[in-house]
Amino acid sequence: MGPGGQFPGGLICGVDEAGRGPLAGPVVAAAVILDRRRRPRGLDDSKKLTAEQRELLFARLFDYAREGHAHIGVGAASVAEIGRLNIFHATMLAMCRAVTALRVQPAHALIDGNHAPKQLGCPCTPVVDGDALSVSISAASIVAKVVRDRAMAKLHARYPQYGWANNKGYGTPEHQAGLRLAGVSKHHRLGFAPVRSQLTLDLVLTN
Repeated sequence: MGPGGQFPGGLICGVDEAGRGPLAGPVVAAAVILDRRRRPRGLDDSKKLTAEQRELLFARLFDYAREGHAHIGVGAASVAEIGRLNIFHATMLAMCRAVTALRVQPAHALIDGNHAPKQLGCPCTPVVDGDALSVSISAASIVAKVVRDRAMAKLHARYPQYGWANNKGYGTPEHQAGLRLAGVSKHHRLGFAPVRSQLTLDLVLTN
């Protein structure tokens, strides 16, 4: 990669996550280094894009990576890790794993939000609303969102009662209705209040 994507002293990557708020599924993070001279058009905060736009940009980003104009790393933290660490620390862990997964070591990382992992392996700066301010963070938000959405679609095939293909694990009326009817699955986050309440109810009804 040429001078694009540079930070004083080396390469800069953007880091973002998807899935902090859902009641089920992993939290996924991505780290992306872009060549400023060649990058896909249309990069934006993943929440402002349609699913079709995200999928198209996701494919383009990986095409650019294959051509040597981007580096992409993905990391995740499981439901078990979320339960053990809490969602904040599990998100920080997923971000560390995403940066570690990069094929090159960045000199600096821009982290979406107002917190940054303490053990990232390189200096970092939190950027509030970073997915709207930094194209590398925008790219990371797209990668993380698409990876997680695909994972939830796969889980939906095994657990269709919760509607995860549509709600991606968020606490929609459809998902909560599934919780009431089918109970809590091993992919639910037991520390989250709606899941904990349903689990308590299930225990009462079975005893």
